[in-house]
Amino acid sequence: MLLPTDLLGEWVLRRHVTDRLAGVDGTVTGTTTLTGTGPDEVRWDETGTMVFDGRTVPVSRTLFVRRGPGTGTGTGLGWTVHFADGRVFHDWVWGGSVAHACSPDEYTGVLAGDVDHWTVRWEAHGPAKDYALHSELRRRSHPAD
Repeated sequence: MLLPTDLLGEWVLRRHVTDRLAGVDGTVTGTTTLTGTGPDEVRWDETGTMVFDGRTVPVSRTLFVRRGPGTGTGTGLGWTVHFADGRVFHDWVWGGSVAHACSPDEYTGVLAGDVDHWTVRWEAHGPAKDYALHSELRRRSHPAD
């Protein structure tokens, strides 16, 4: 099982988006950077360009992965992914399924891979959404030692 701290550095991001409700596919290409901001926190920044439904737009987001008591998979001291505003997104579970309830829709995902190539897959289902996201990340650089 990889921890967020195992993935520090810069990554080439390629994401495929399939919106089944709209019948449209799209892509995101860019960079993901994971930076240690302390022993118990990793900052996850994504920047790139999305091509979707005939439009090209810049996209970005920031997440934080934090370690703390009462989080994770019941091991006592686990990691949890948070949105930039502090809301919990999902537990950090490597290779197993994670969930994010966003009423009325539900999201399920999987993080898997190794220290040089990993993927993040999400499925969203519900009355408002029916789509799949498949992100592939390949290491561009390791953090400075």
